[in-house]
Amino acid sequence: MNRSTESRLPLLQRIGEHAMAAPRRFLVLAALLTVAAGIVGLPVVTKLCACGFEDPTSESAQASQLLVDRFGQGSAQLLLVVTAPGGYRSATGVATRIVDELERSPHVATVTSAWTAPPPATAELVSTDGRSGLIVAGITGGESRSPTYAQDLADQLAGDRNGVSVRAGGSAMVNAQITAQSQHDLLVMESLAIPLSFVVLVLVFGGLLTAAVPVAVGAVSVIGAMAVLRGVALVTDVSIFALNLSAALGLALAIDYTLLMISRYRDELADGATRDAALLRMMTTAGRTVLFSATIVALSMAMMAVFPMHFLKSFAYAGVATVAFAAAAALIVTPAALALIGDRLDAYDVRRLLGRKKAARQPIERTFLYRWTTVVSRRSIPIGLAVVAAMLLLGAPFLGVTWGFPDDRVLPSTASAHQVGDQLRENFSSNSATAVTVVVPDASSLTPAEFDRYAADLSRVPAVADVSPPTITDGSAFLTVTSTAPLFSDESQDQLDAIHEVAGPGGRAALLTGTAQVNADSVDAITSRLPVVLGLIAVVMFVLLFLLTGSVVIPLKALVLNTLSLTAAFGAMVWIFQDGHLAGLGTTSTGTLVANIPVLLFCIAFGLSMDYEVFLVSRIREYWLSSTSTGSAHARSDEAVALGIARTGRVVTAAAVIMSISFAALIAAEVSFMRMFGLGLTLAVLADATLIRMALMPAFMHLMGEWNWWAPRPLVRLHARFGLDHGDGPDGPRFHGVHDDVTSATTVKE
Repeated sequence: MNRSTESRLPLLQRIGEHAMAAPRRFLVLAALLTVAAGIVGLPVVTKLCACGFEDPTSESAQASQLLVDRFGQGSAQLLLVVTAPGGYRSATGVATRIVDELERSPHVATVTSAWTAPPPATAELVSTDGRSGLIVAGITGGESRSPTYAQDLADQLAGDRNGVSVRAGGSAMVNAQITAQSQHDLLVMESLAIPLSFVVLVLVFGGLLTAAVPVAVGAVSVIGAMAVLRGVALVTDVSIFALNLSAALGLALAIDYTLLMISRYRDELADGATRDAALLRMMTTAGRTVLFSATIVALSMAMMAVFPMHFLKSFAYAGVATVAFAAAAALIVTPAALALIGDRLDAYDVRRLLGRKKAARQPIERTFLYRWTTVVSRRSIPIGLAVVAAMLLLGAPFLGVTWGFPDDRVLPSTASAHQVGDQLRENFSSNSATAVTVVVPDASSLTPAEFDRYAADLSRVPAVADVSPPTITDGSAFLTVTSTAPLFSDESQDQLDAIHEVAGPGGRAALLTGTAQVNADSVDAITSRLPVVLGLIAVVMFVLLFLLTGSVVIPLKALVLNTLSLTAAFGAMVWIFQDGHLAGLGTTSTGTLVANIPVLLFCIAFGLSMDYEVFLVSRIREYWLSSTSTGSAHARSDEAVALGIARTGRVVTAAAVIMSISFAALIAAEVSFMRMFGLGLTLAVLADATLIRMALMPAFMHLMGEWNWWAPRPLVRLHARFGLDHGDGPDGPRFHGVHDDVTSATTVKE
């Protein structure tokens, strides 16, 4: 083939041609790039932080920054609980030495303790039983560095000293221990997911060589995404939880894409195509589906960048990078590996070792999925209504969701930060987490009388126990409002609203911060941007699916069904993790959900649902376009749906099982909201691949019949010009350079 002819070939066909011509060169190049990416990306584990849940543009963030800049407050707290059997006074020597060491540290901005504070403040720093005292240190370094500083100090100061127990907690320590726990969870997750996924692949493919290809593609995508995250971490904060997503998603998508391509390759071989023709056919059909699917998934995840929280932005970076590497690796490594494997596709077939013979290929009309789809079509209304009712019932608990901010209880009960948090909630009269700090940025020329009036007005707000005297520095001031309102309750939100309504001293503006205000700002940042994000996702998905199918009905159906597939996952999150059923799967229920997690779950699971939608619809459309039946259009549509699901349904089911293994491995995480995230994704994937794709989708498409493929005339002309199947022949996408004298597998045989 000369260069001018090659330049006219479609990109995917050119990749296939080169892979067949030099498969070893392709694989060696991929291996070298993976090693280089590993050298760059593997150190990223130490560069990420357990941060990013707050809105950096919010009122609470501005107030917190003023406390750091103008009042020398630390950006996070390190709490040391000093406990002695003879009472906290008997630990004076140990406590004093700890305070001295903290004050000498360059990373400590302020230190307050039960042994050094003035008498009025001492009561709040001593436990109700008098055995424990509290040391509060403000740690500098921002969200990214304060956890490291806190961990170093805790390593030096915490432990048992002559019968005196010192435990470390506080927000800085929570972040430090979350980071360490997440690094450990990542190793556990991969050690579970990779072997189990490989076992399933062996059972699906039989041959060890073929089963190894998806795992190799998954390794390339995960390592490549880590290199991208390392680069992003150089310019902005990146949440360490994005690394868990990259590992789970990279392996899952790589296996999904490779499974689809190898299955199509096997189908073409089984229909009598030569190896070269089958490989090119695979690239121009399944390869195109992979490229299109990856675009949809990546765009869905990219929408998280609209939110201001670095936690969600991090998942956008990680998601897009992982999807891009998974698709690229699948499209480059898979054809080269198949060309190199050649006739050894079933080499080392484990099923033979187990005494199982390879099943003879059945006519497609006799397969279970074909017969199942025809049954669903005949009973489409009762089956469709039953599935919709079941999904809505499972999602009903989400109507009672309560939003909250993550605290020490996201960690296992063995973590010192969790233990310190329990002590503060149970044994100390004042819980600093419920306090509201009021910052007056411009307090210049304000008189004490004006501050007294303001404090008196604040004290009259319901559930306010006390208001501290103002601290004034550099023309700014702050006051601490002690609250008795339960955190994240309606009473707490009403209190915040009432404090906002109190006129500031001298009419000056006041900013609020504290856990309750941070949570309110985070929820507001999500809810205010959610319509935009949902609208963007809907428009992008609609346009892309229209370009693929030429229909306006199929995209609308996909949007509705994909949203419905998430209801069970959302309901389970509330029922288990918020309400504490099933013992919270071993986590501590706080009666709330972190608002970031459902948004994260929606964007990722919605994109993955579209993944399976594309897998099935693209094959169904091939059968619809190539149908030569003389029956009614409605019957031809039903036949196309049955054939498409019969051909691709097994791939979707196997891919869903393997993907759910990757996500279910996250349930082993010891950080509760990652466990919740793993369970939610697992349920969403399984529900989508079974109830939605195998029951509700064929039921809907039967009811619509030929109207599945309808579009207004102007859009038909638009699709004819710009559609993604433009130029396809009756047997699907054409390719050049290889003669295939076998009837395409997409032809419907009467």
